[in-house]
Formats: sequence, structure tokens, C-alpha cells
Amino acid sequence: MQAHIEETTPLLVGQSPRIRNVLRMVEKLGHSPWPVLLLGETGTGKEVVARSIHKTQAVGPFVIIDCSSLVGPLMESELFGHVKGSFTGAVTSKTGLIELANGGTAFFDEIGELPLDVQAKLLRVLQEKEFRPVGSLTHRRSDFRVIAATNRDLAREVDKGTFRRDLFYRLNVVNLRLAPLRDRKEDIPALAAHFLARYGNGHALTQETFEAMLSYDWPGNVRELENCIQHMVAINTGPLLHVAELPSMLQHHLLAKKAQSLSAAVGLQPMARTPLEAPAHEHRTSPETSHSPIIPLMEMERQAIIEALAYTKGDRAIAANLLGIGRTTLYRKLKEYQLADN
Repeated sequence: MQAHIEETTPLLVGQSPRIRNVLRMVEKLGHSPWPVLLLGETGTGKEVVARSIHKTQAVGPFVIIDCSSLVGPLMESELFGHVKGSFTGAVTSKTGLIELANGGTAFFDEIGELPLDVQAKLLRVLQEKEFRPVGSLTHRRSDFRVIAATNRDLAREVDKGTFRRDLFYRLNVVNLRLAPLRDRKEDIPALAAHFLARYGNGHALTQETFEAMLSYDWPGNVRELENCIQHMVAINTGPLLHVAELPSMLQHHLLAKKAQSLSAAVGLQPMARTPLEAPAHEHRTSPETSHSPIIPLMEMERQAIIEALAYTKGDRAIAANLLGIGRTTLYRKLKEYQLADN
């Protein structure tokens, strides 16, 4: 189970309107004892915000409880502790995470993953400030500030019966929704610089790499961006980080963008007409038509194939996929356009 006391100084990076609003809320919430529910997709920085709220007041320990890893028969022991001999293997007494948080903040990450029976026991702790370790006959007290986080819609989980309504209302005194990175791309430069300063050794992004990162939607949010910088720094020996060193998800994104561009370039051209379909006046050559700005369809198609092969470094299978045609069709057109040696 991933749960520990965290003392690292938190840092919220960015200047977008959304992140400035979060910073204002952090300052307000840090000076109040009320429960906070943090909402947002995975990787949006809920733990960083929780630590920031705690650090504003800086009272007691900050205990992280990863609810998604609280599984199996030892779940209650992890949360509430146990006394020696309470079950097979309990050779010593153990202090639970709830007791460790006394006088500080307990951060319940992914609170929506807790099973219903444990939710009921957690509710009692929040209401009565007391709990009973596994195997103990006496209650102990623990008074702490609770911050919970989830990527689920807890109101919907309540309607489904998978999350207790009374616990939801207990946690949802103040809620703060964190925007996904795709909705605050103006923060990407500051975030990239922050992670380069942390993981790099004088590394910098090329302009092409930076533009590629701005065009990506980052489904894994800030955590994915952090991993991206780590990946590029790890495999690069020079000071500049290039597009070729981006992780596979961004490479696939760039390939898809290229495919759309190539498809648009070919698809926007008018359909070729046979000589029988063309009006009689089009067969006559004139100074105006001999220098027409319209590029013939065959030449557009030939150029699209050349660009696709150049982009894929000669990989015909990928090039055919980008162009939206079968490999057999591509081979035939390579011969037709005398590109078989490309």
C-alpha cells in the first residue's frame, strides 16, 4: 500500500486563470479547518493542491492514504492499526494511518475506491474523532483535518449506491475542481521549464518539440508531462531535446496529425474528369490555361506519397496507413509514378 507521511514543500506551477483561482482557494482553505473535496482527472495535481493547503497552515503531519491500494483483509489494519495477537501474523502492535494523522492532515487519495463497509467506519472517525484498532477492546482518539480527492463523480456514485450519501456530505463541505492540462495549455511552458530544472542538466526544448507538446491534449495531464520530460532527458545526451525523443504517445499523435494533413491535401483536390466528360472549350490550350494555378490531381497524389514516405523514413506500411490506402495500392502507385526506388 502506498501511504506515508509527506513533508515535501508543494509547488503549484502556472499563471493561467484556472491555476490562479486554485492558488486563491488554497490560501483561503489553508486557514480553515473544513473538509475539502478535490475533483479532477488523474494527473491534474490533486495531491500537490492538498499538500499546498496543508502547508499554508503547516500544523502537524501530512499523511497520504492511497485508497485505491487499500485492498484485502489487512485494509482495516492499515487504516486503524491493530494490537499484538489480533490475527495470524500480528506479532507486534501497529499504529494505523488514522492515528498517525492526529493533529495534522489526512489526505484520502481516490476516496471513491473505498468499499462501503470501510466508508462506514471512516464516517464514524470523522464524526466522533475516535476509532478502534483491530483486535482492541478500547477506542482511541484522532483529530485531523481531512482532504479527499477523486477522479470519479461521487454524486453519481451515491445515486448508484456505491458511495455513502452521509459520507459524501461530510466530505463535500468545500470542493475544488482542477482543470485538465488540455484546458490550460498556457501553463505548459512554465511546467516544462519547472520539470527541466528538476530533471535536466542544462537541457532545452527545440521550437519544433515545444510546438508538438502544445498541440497534444495530454490525457495523463501534468503527470504525463512530467514523465515526458523525464523520458526525453533520460535518452538524450545533448543539450537540445528533439521531436524524435518524444515518448511514443506523442509520436503517435504527430503521425495522426500528419495523416490528417496528407488526407486533406489529397481530399481537397477536384475529381479528375475523363476527356469525354470535359467541356469542349477545356480541350483548347490558351495562355491562361497553360499556366493554370490548379495542380493536377495525379501530381498532388504523387507528392502526397513522396511526403508520406519521407515522413515515415521509407516505411511503406506506415505510409500506406497514413494515406488511407492499402499496401497493394501503394505499391501499384509507386510503379505508376516511377517511385519504386524511393
